[in-house]
Amino acid sequence: MARRAIQGTENLAKKIRQRRNELALTIEEAASRAGVGTKTWCRYEAGESIRSDKCKGICKALNWLSLPGCDDDTQTPMITQYRDHDAWSKYLEDSFGVSAATSFAYGSDILLDNIKEDLEALAALPIGSHIGQIQFSLLQDYMPKQFLMHYDYDFLFRMQCTLIRMRTRAKHGASMIAHSVMEELLVYLCCEEATAFMNLCADDRDIAYEDFNPSSDWVFDLFDDMDIVTCLYSDMYISADHCYHFSHWFDQQFYMDTPAE
Repeated sequence: MARRAIQGTENLAKKIRQRRNELALTIEEAASRAGVGTKTWCRYEAGESIRSDKCKGICKALNWLSLPGCDDDTQTPMITQYRDHDAWSKYLEDSFGVSAATSFAYGSDILLDNIKEDLEALAALPIGSHIGQIQFSLLQDYMPKQFLMHYDYDFLFRMQCTLIRMRTRAKHGASMIAHSVMEELLVYLCCEEATAFMNLCADDRDIAYEDFNPSSDWVFDLFDDMDIVTCLYSDMYISADHCYHFSHWFDQQFYMDTPAE
């Protein structure tokens, strides 16, 4: 039986090429991560058809959960499908809308995959190695640059555990208000991961995102400020006594009840 193939289009080819460039990947790096040859990858970017069994590899290489614009049911993540997701937050849906709940559920899937891949890579390196020493790390591109050398195996494992706990809170309808810099960072990263893909799909009629408005505004409404960006994603230097310094990321310091005097 012949393998099924997804018809290549100029639009899909453009999005594959744009996404590769956004991730600063060479064709050789993208092809290697997808498990295909460089010539095959070049054909994808030229608009030729894609074998259905190669879609997962392409999505892995480009940090997508599905190929944008494909009409295959398995390639089309619908908002209605995400309502049954283990990380769907009724709290976010009720407080900030469907877009917020979708962003967290979708983005947390991608972020968990990125963390797990970096953990596997770090496990093969000497103790104390950080993600900047990994040959290929999608997570590195999203993390605050000032503390790059602190992102070692122990840190990523703790980051993974925190995200899993947050997904459990979401599943049970608990409040998603962040109590630590790490929780703020995780919510922000989930939104960034989801928005990057949703923006690519915004013009594709085959994908039912009519209720989805790609935006990070809900994140700052949840935090009640933009300190996560101002402090960690700007030219501001964070000193050791600052609450956003790496040494305080796991401290419970936001929106905590103050004991009565």
